Amino acid sequence: MPRLLRRVAAVTLLLALAALAFALPASAGGRPIHVALTGAAERPGPGDPDGSGTAAFTFNRGTGEVCWTIDVEGITLPAAAAHIHVAPVTDPGPIVIGLTAPDATGHSSGCVTADRALVKAITKDPGAYYVNVHTSDLPAGALRAQLG
Repeated sequence: MPRLLRRVAAVTLLLALAALAFALPASAGGRPIHVALTGAAERPGPGDPDGSGTAAFTFNRGTGEVCWTIDVEGITLPAAAAHIHVAPVTDPGPIVIGLTAPDATGHSSGCVTADRALVKAITKDPGAYYVNVHTSDLPAGALRAQLG
């Protein structure tokens, strides 16, 4: 019986480690930020009125790592681009971090390294930054969400 318990414990541990490995891109440590993407938020607009989505980020100030998961629907897919920009909610702004665009299923995830000072600035004032997704028919932006 103890041998069976050891096997069950080993299998349980392996499953837990596998689950953790798959979760790492979306939660690699650092400050989490979750937002809802809409076409109405796109500036100068119009964005896609039928589109929507979510984006989840972790910003690690110590390493400069930015990890994300983006899921969108109701827009032309695959998307053409996705970025983090700096600008207030009322305006468009320059790109500060490039992200992988959502694929034909509407999903994107990954991690990039950015300047640590930039990551620190985003975590201190996320409302000064936004994420948006661009499509072939809306190259200026289809969906947007301010990070704060």
